[in-house]
Amino acid sequence: MPKASELKRGMVIDINGVPHAVKNVDAKSPSSRGATTLYKIRFKNLQTGQKLEESYKSDELLKEADCVRVSVQYSYKDGDNVIFMNSEDYSQYDVNADDVDDLMGYITEGLEGLTALIMDDVLLSIELPQSVDLEIVETVPNMKGATAAGRTKPATLSTGIEVQVPEYMEIGEIIRINTGTGKFMSRA
Repeated sequence: MPKASELKRGMVIDINGVPHAVKNVDAKSPSSRGATTLYKIRFKNLQTGQKLEESYKSDELLKEADCVRVSVQYSYKDGDNVIFMNSEDYSQYDVNADDVDDLMGYITEGLEGLTALIMDDVLLSIELPQSVDLEIVETVPNMKGATAAGRTKPATLSTGIEVQVPEYMEIGEIIRINTGTGKFMSRA
């Protein structure tokens, strides 16, 4: 049973017998002495698609949903569905594209490390690896004299998402992105 402080985006928690995926975790540290950190967590109900926001103290225990974790690979998009293939037995799981829309900016063909959460032979959600390597396809030209500790500029990546990168980065470079925060980590 994970504590509220251990929750990460993509985890599936059982709330009143219904699986909910963690979409966002926001930590609030109080300024008074002795007070505990509060975690404001945004969930998505995996059965109805509704959003739920709850606040927990850092040491509160939450019940993880009884899901099977299976290694999968992104196959293709078919209309309103996205198809993932089980890496072990090659069975396919389809999920509504709207359910994984926020993840598709990090998923490329052949990406390793994807984990599907399956309950009763139904794909509930996809867990991304900690980081992914993507190519910069569009950004403003390199700034002369830009340093590693300098300012940032927006860059569009091969999957269509936009992130802030250091000014010295150029088109065609492969960079590593943290999937939890959506921020630039380093060159790949």
